[in-house]
Amino acid sequence: MPEAQYEDGRAIAPTGGGGAMDLATAEGETLEKAPAAPPGPGRAGRPRSLWSDAWHDLRRNPVFVVAALVILFLVVISIWPQLIASGNPLDCDLAKAQQGSQPGHPFGFDGQGCDVYTRTVYGARTSVTVGVCATLGVALLGSVLGGLAGFFGRAPDALLSRLTDVFFAIPVVLGGLVLLSVVTSNTVWPVIGFMVLLGWPQVSRIARGSVISVKQNDYVQAARALGASSTRLLLRHVMPNAVAPVIVVATIALGTYISLEATLSYLGVGLRPPTVSWGIDISAASPYVRNAPHMLLWPAGALAVTVLAFIMLGDAVRDALDPKLR
Repeated sequence: MPEAQYEDGRAIAPTGGGGAMDLATAEGETLEKAPAAPPGPGRAGRPRSLWSDAWHDLRRNPVFVVAALVILFLVVISIWPQLIASGNPLDCDLAKAQQGSQPGHPFGFDGQGCDVYTRTVYGARTSVTVGVCATLGVALLGSVLGGLAGFFGRAPDALLSRLTDVFFAIPVVLGGLVLLSVVTSNTVWPVIGFMVLLGWPQVSRIARGSVISVKQNDYVQAARALGASSTRLLLRHVMPNAVAPVIVVATIALGTYISLEATLSYLGVGLRPPTVSWGIDISAASPYVRNAPHMLLWPAGALAVTVLAFIMLGDAVRDALDPKLR
């Protein structure tokens, strides 16, 4: 059937019901209703990377959310303890020694008459500082040594393996008793240095194994075949894809270093007065645990909550970054 036309030349297609349809209009409506490209898992249909996928899972993990909120609170009071504690942790009154809770002093007083609440709040600064600095030092030193040994192999790998065997043979607490007993400084740096000295072998072995696994992938071999230097291969292709296990171990180890600092301070070889530390307060409260249990309860409880929060955070990060657990 021939097509009818408007005076301006536009075609009209006849329909089965005796009507007509404007082809230009129909074509415009068809173009406007063309289906869009199917949405992908990421922005613009692109798949998410390992890190964006891990962050997507972490945000929906209640364990991570609770642990992150606790750690955020600890970091805030470590930087600004005056927000929730207006007193001075070194102001003591022997007349109030071992007394319980009073108005304005909810945690009572310790054996020297110091406010337990104020000392507990200020003790978070020391523990968080030691844990974060020791973890960063261990992660950096262990990643560099382990990454270089795993990438180049042969003599560097053999040397690192024998060196880590020596450090693994040293008990941590015994090593702290021997090395820190000759240190007279009251700062946190000798304790941090000791933790870095004995903590890097674990991270180095993990980094070494991860680098050995990654450098055998096809994209690394292709970059090597295209003439990429060893430095470029290590920094651009190997380490970014091998760092995930190191991050997981370092996050879990952070809580361990906080508890290790408290243990060494309890034994008298870590931090020393007048430094405010949970380990020092626990050590001072131990002889009076029967008569004044509040002296031990609050610093020990704060230490337990802090270590638990970092361990929970590390477990959540491990689950998010491990593809085998998906």
